[in-house]
Amino acid sequence: MSAYTIIVPDNTVLQRVCGTNDSNLKLIESFLGVPVFACGNELSVDGGNPQVEQRFRFIIDRILDELSDGSTGITDTDLVQSVLHADMAQFRAPSAGNRALFEQCSIMVPGGTRKVYPRTRGQAELVHLLRSCDLVLAEGPAGCGKTFLAVAEALRLVLSHQKSGIVLTRPVVEAGESLGYLPGDLQEKINPYIRPLYDAMHSILPRETVRKMVETGIIEVAPLAYMRGRTLNDSVIILDEAQNTSREQMKMFLTRMGENSKVFVTGDLTQVDLPRRVPSGLQHAMNVLGGIPGIAIQKLTAADIVRNGLVQKIIQAYENENREEF
Repeated sequence: MSAYTIIVPDNTVLQRVCGTNDSNLKLIESFLGVPVFACGNELSVDGGNPQVEQRFRFIIDRILDELSDGSTGITDTDLVQSVLHADMAQFRAPSAGNRALFEQCSIMVPGGTRKVYPRTRGQAELVHLLRSCDLVLAEGPAGCGKTFLAVAEALRLVLSHQKSGIVLTRPVVEAGESLGYLPGDLQEKINPYIRPLYDAMHSILPRETVRKMVETGIIEVAPLAYMRGRTLNDSVIILDEAQNTSREQMKMFLTRMGENSKVFVTGDLTQVDLPRRVPSGLQHAMNVLGGIPGIAIQKLTAADIVRNGLVQKIIQAYENENREEF
């Protein structure tokens, strides 16, 4: 019987795929139910079963794509397990519709250094909503991928010429240091607050590409306070850390949306830094906007966290503590 083979030209990457003492290969073998062979720079399984071959290709291709980005923030073993989890959700989903959701939810950014895959069903649903709705509010704990996926989809839309620009904004909630006393001009003052969005872009596109997009105005960074009075047409507008907006700020921001624009709002309601008695604009928007056609709300959970494996455990510990207090 002939073997179905995938060539991995980079030996260092191949070693990471295999894991220490082939520990990752054993995970993949257990998951597929067939032996996986490593010889030279090749990985192979016995051929003849189209579904096994398809799943083997899916798993290895995703692992290679993820390893090509050095900022995954998780161990190689955790990465392999997350890919296997996504494979299980795709191929063992109870309906053809659910399988199609996973098959269609990868994000390929033109000129990008990697393909972006959602790693959980919640993330796959978020990508689907980002594509199908003009306004999406994504709420969830740190590390669940909400901002990263919003940035990736925004880059795809702009670099495939479906939108003309990206506007990045977030509320400037000061923690003991006034923005006015920070050094530099307005752009330099706001950059530290926008850094997580830049980090996401740099993990998808070459830094030089991002720099040129900023210099030419394709990517614009603006403090939330400077959005009043504007109408943003043919753009993708991302509001990050939206839990720190007031109700008035959120209403002002959402009404900046112009013709042929999309708005992605991300936030974490467990990390509200507003003064006491100031309700979160994100929470209020989620309460009043649900059910309106064209508007989607996606709630991610600790199960969607894809950072260092300890992050999920930290979030769970805090959630358990809060339940005990009440």
